[in-house]
Amino acid sequence: MKRTISAVLMLFMLLTLAACGGGDNSQPTTTTQTLSNPTFDGDIERTPTADIITQGMSFPTIQSVFAGIDPVTLTETRAFLNFPLTGVVPANAVIVSATLDIFIRSIQPTTGSVPILIDLVDFQPPTLVASDFDRNLLPPLDSISTTIFQSDLGQHVIIDVTQLMREAQLRAQPDFQIRILEDLGIVSPGIIEIDDTTASTVDRESFAPLLTVTWF
Repeated sequence: MKRTISAVLMLFMLLTLAACGGGDNSQPTTTTQTLSNPTFDGDIERTPTADIITQGMSFPTIQSVFAGIDPVTLTETRAFLNFPLTGVVPANAVIVSATLDIFIRSIQPTTGSVPILIDLVDFQPPTLVASDFDRNLLPPLDSISTTIFQSDLGQHVIIDVTQLMREAQLRAQPDFQIRILEDLGIVSPGIIEIDDTTASTVDRESFAPLLTVTWF
């Protein structure tokens, strides 16, 4: 299902680009997809007493990552996703478009929406440490904003991350690494749970975070 959704979206984007740029000067493009690496995906929860780091999906106990502020405990969690680029997108490729596909397993509170930021970051080697939570200690290389709505619960959400992917390509990053957090500029505590299943190959291909990149 996920790959079908992404393919339809990418086809629409390519047709739009072709219509805007004219067919004579367009170059042939390639679209590639890569799932996030469940070994390096994780999150960091900041509590009054400690930073709790969870990295690596472990079936069946850890099968998702969280991002946002728990409206009950008011502790904040920031998610980290790692997508390998080596062998997926050539170093000299020109990025046409990129999308991030995430499946929302849960969202709190049960009303309203959760505004989030997606930071492009570089945490090499890809082992999370407590300081990665802090945007001052691990500053974003670039950032975009979006909103997760209640209607997104149990659905795939496709986010345009072309801006971030172009920056990652410009910096020759071996991985597309992002930090997902609630937009603190908008005071409304909320938290989302992003599916990162390793239950089976079929489940992972259907629900795990997916990066789709079109390039030439």
